[in-house]
Amino acid sequence: MQLRSDIMKIAPEGNRAMYALESYVHKSGLELSLLELVKTRASQINGCGFCLDMHTRDARAHGETEQRLYTLSAWRETPFFSERERAALAWTESVTNVAQTGVPDAVYEATARHFSEKELVDLTLAIVAINGWNRMAIAFRKVPGSYQPAAG
Repeated sequence: MQLRSDIMKIAPEGNRAMYALESYVHKSGLELSLLELVKTRASQINGCGFCLDMHTRDARAHGETEQRLYTLSAWRETPFFSERERAALAWTESVTNVAQTGVPDAVYEATARHFSEKELVDLTLAIVAINGWNRMAIAFRKVPGSYQPAAG
């Protein structure tokens, strides 16, 4: 795989806009561990190697267990995730696959039991952001392997 275009250099204003959304999401109050699970799950669905590499590294750097990361794609069949995390993962899958799911009322209602209205909007913005990043990384062939989590 070879990088097609360095999107950071070609469209810095567009990237700043994406980073602004990312910054908002990180300041929203949603748990960092939850955000990394959401980003990793959406990246699994979308098949984004760069983002999977990045977000599993970030998750581990923030204390996420290998066991949970290894079983994330089968979260429904494991006891390793809280009810809130399960709701977020179901929402992530439905919103990421919106063309197939239409995000049914049942998924919304189940998720809304674990998130306030603002948290649900913020969670959806996190899903929108990672889906955007996935599409950019896949389209321009961002090569995985060089990302290192920030120190601290």
